Amino acid sequence: MKFAAAAIIAIATSASQALAFAPISSQQRSTSLNAVLSKATGQSSMDPAVIARYDALPYPDDSILAEYVWVDAIGNTRSKTRTLPSKKTESVDSLPKWNFDGSSTDQAPGDDSEVILKPQRIFKDPFRVRSDGKANILVMCDTYTPAGEALPTNSRAYAEQFFLGKEDEETWFGLEQEFTLFNLDEKTPLGWPEGGMPSREQGPYYCSVGPENNFGRAITDSLYKACLFAGIDISGVNGEVMPGQQEYQVGPCIGIDAGDQLMMSRYILQRVCEDFQVFCTLHPKPIVEGDWNGAGMHTNVSTKSMREEGGLEVIKQAIYKLGAKHSEHIEIYGEGNELRLTGKHETASINDFCYGVANRGASIRIGRDTQDDGFGYFEDRRPSSNADPYLVTGKIMSTIMGPAEPEIAPMDREES
Repeated sequence: MKFAAAAIIAIATSASQALAFAPISSQQRSTSLNAVLSKATGQSSMDPAVIARYDALPYPDDSILAEYVWVDAIGNTRSKTRTLPSKKTESVDSLPKWNFDGSSTDQAPGDDSEVILKPQRIFKDPFRVRSDGKANILVMCDTYTPAGEALPTNSRAYAEQFFLGKEDEETWFGLEQEFTLFNLDEKTPLGWPEGGMPSREQGPYYCSVGPENNFGRAITDSLYKACLFAGIDISGVNGEVMPGQQEYQVGPCIGIDAGDQLMMSRYILQRVCEDFQVFCTLHPKPIVEGDWNGAGMHTNVSTKSMREEGGLEVIKQAIYKLGAKHSEHIEIYGEGNELRLTGKHETASINDFCYGVANRGASIRIGRDTQDDGFGYFEDRRPSSNADPYLVTGKIMSTIMGPAEPEIAPMDREES
């Protein structure tokens, strides 16, 4: 710390000396000096030694820090912290409700701005780790008016109605979250030249190794460990097809818990990127020009009857139902998805519904193992990377539990 302080003083002194002999006004001198100091103190504020000093302070034995997380009007996560007695954090039912200023998140008018946060799921906090055997917590909440009505932006409440009473179905969801990492200019993906394109086309970056191929591994690995610590059922990670693009998978999770876990994982992802000072976007087509893949949230689905003997026929019946309501699903499968679902780059056209065995160019893919075993799961490849996991899982559940629909011919490779 003495070295860091001395360096700042030296920089400021040399800047002052240079300014003193330069033929500039006092206003220019002040502006230049402030710019130098601002840049230097900005670096100092990120000094690990400074952060470690405060991290070393012990937490009170009888208190827990609870980070209340919710989804705002455009699908981003927000959060704020409160201190709670340890005994109030033993279960989600023991956690108190809280509130926030909804006028600042476009979720309430200014003259009646209070929005109620209702705790729904507890996770361990990987960012405020304790050494006393206890755990600070992250709390996934949904949002209500003071009168107890779910906000229009409360997609969790919408989705939950389709799972209630259907617990015997034991519906599993596995969500594959793709994301793209950029420098803080928000224009240049990691590994890309500033203002230009990579010298090589797609191919070497997927599940890659090497500094010329994989960009952002440290971020993804940090996310992986943080999610495991939090208690999220993260099942894997990999580098994706476009350079600077990564993926992780959450699940299998049952019912509404898939939305809770995926949304909290997105919060953790943003916090990790905050630490690394890297911009992360869930846009489904972050690079429109050129021959580059978009980003999705492929959704794997399996009910109890699909996992049993004869399950393949149950899967096909579910797919026919999904095809009959294709436009309804596309409507809630993410903003900007039309840029991604073009029929190219491992997607089906947004205007057409199709399915096939091992066909990643189809709307719905049946895995080769599922086809051979006669039971298993299917993958809905249509949801975009920014799709709301509550809306996606709730809509799928609503559709596959609906009435039968006419058969659709598959688009298997052998029949193409």
